[in-house]
Amino acid sequence: MAGNVRELRPRAPDSEKLTINLGFVDLGHVDLLVRDGFYANRADFIRTAVRNQLERQGEAVKQSVARKQLSLGLSHYTRQDLEAARDAAAPLHIQVLGLASIAPDVTPELARAGIASVQVLGAFHASPAVKAALADRTA
Repeated sequence: MAGNVRELRPRAPDSEKLTINLGFVDLGHVDLLVRDGFYANRADFIRTAVRNQLERQGEAVKQSVARKQLSLGLSHYTRQDLEAARDAAAPLHIQVLGLASIAPDVTPELARAGIASVQVLGAFHASPAVKAALADRTA
C-alpha cells in the first residue's frame, strides 16, 4: 500500500537549522534550567528566548516590514508565475520575510527572465543552479 502513495507536491520545511556559539557560563545556565525542568532541552530554551525577544521588539519589526514592503510568511514561486512575469515583461521583485521558494522545475534561464531581484530575510529555497543564476540579483 505504501508503494502506491505519491506526494503531489513536496512539503516545505517549517524551520531552518541554526548553529550558535555560546560562552561556557551561558551554556551552563541553559543546561541548569533544562536540568531543573524549566525547558525540555537546549533548543526549547533557545526557541523560547528568540520568541520572547521578537515579541519585545514586535512593534519595530512591524514598522520595518511595512516600510520595506516585505511579504510575510511563505512565498512559493512556480514555473507558471515566472513565465507570466517574463511574458508580461514585468519581472518580479521578490521581497520576503520568512521563506521564499522557487519550484524545482524552474530553469536558471526562466529565473533570470522572470525575477528582477531577491531579498529574503529568513530562508531562500531554490535549486543550486537557480540560486547561482540569481546571485547577482540577491541581496
